[in-house]
Amino acid sequence: MPYDIDIDIDIDLDASVPAEIDSAAIQAAVAATLQQEGIGTAALTVAITSDEAVQALNRDFRGIDAPTDVLSFAACHEDEDTPDLVLPPEIAAELESYLGDLVIALPYSARQALHFGNSITAELQLLAVHGTLHLLGYDHEEQADEEAMWAIQEQILAQFGHGALARRVYEV
Repeated sequence: MPYDIDIDIDIDLDASVPAEIDSAAIQAAVAATLQQEGIGTAALTVAITSDEAVQALNRDFRGIDAPTDVLSFAACHEDEDTPDLVLPPEIAAELESYLGDLVIALPYSARQALHFGNSITAELQLLAVHGTLHLLGYDHEEQADEEAMWAIQEQILAQFGHGALARRVYEV
């Protein structure tokens, strides 16, 4: 599936993650999300790791001492409240296109995939799309925002045959 964008997606697999993870499918889901949102140049990292690592991040950054499926950490950019740094132009340009990091808990995601009756690859694509949308500023705190975000996820995931995943109901 060709994309008309300049992207750099680094997939970082923790040592505990099996090598059979379809990194290309994750990259394709992120690329489809960026293209859908009209992003021409971008870079981000997708780290796939353990429940324990994600739980520690969730505790440290969100105050929730529990694992979750995906966390998104948006990069700070020059237009935000950041200290003035004098950087060489090529480094400044690279940093400007860096969206941030996604961290996915593989065991949690595998259990979720089993629970909802889909493949690990489909689950990871859903989480990659979901996390990328968060990096782009979407959230689902309010019902209207959730509907908008879920509709975009559904449209993107439909390209991979997984559109129905975007509208599943999570137990609260």
